[in-house]
Amino acid sequence: MIMNKKYLVGVFDDEHTLVDAFEKALEKGVVIEEVYTPYPIHEVLTGMKTKTYISHAAFFYGILGVVMLIGGMYYAAVISWPLQFGGKPFNTFPSFIVVTIVGTILTITLLTLFTFSVSSKIFPGKKADIIDVRATDDKFVIVLDQEKMEIEIPEITQLFQNNGATEVYEKEANTN
Repeated sequence: MIMNKKYLVGVFDDEHTLVDAFEKALEKGVVIEEVYTPYPIHEVLTGMKTKTYISHAAFFYGILGVVMLIGGMYYAAVISWPLQFGGKPFNTFPSFIVVTIVGTILTITLLTLFTFSVSSKIFPGKKADIIDVRATDDKFVIVLDQEKMEIEIPEITQLFQNNGATEVYEKEANTN
């Protein structure tokens, strides 16, 4: 089901004015839906208070990769099809090390990408919901969901403009 959501969008020219407006909005109790910037800003990342567990998942994917790779190579080289010739040791573990490192990196990368894609609901063919296309170039954008706002729109508009917003406007976007 497609729903239309109304957003209040504040556009800023530089990082410092965005951070000032962001901090003052948080002080007033404004719930910020999202902040779009051309590059990561530490103050915004800590201020949004969103926690991700992707790094924990990547760690466990690495352990899974090491266990599966070493187990698979051990099974193939020692149990299933052992080759005994020329004084080769029964378990050729040192030859597994390089393959294990490279295979673990591949496993972590692919499974973490899959985890991120599923958690972000990103899939091939999905139409992107772009609030303000200038956020990918040189603008800094704060997005507020109008349904979650406890402060009136003129007050927030004034707050953003007093703290350096070049533009504040309302936008309606489709959400799935």
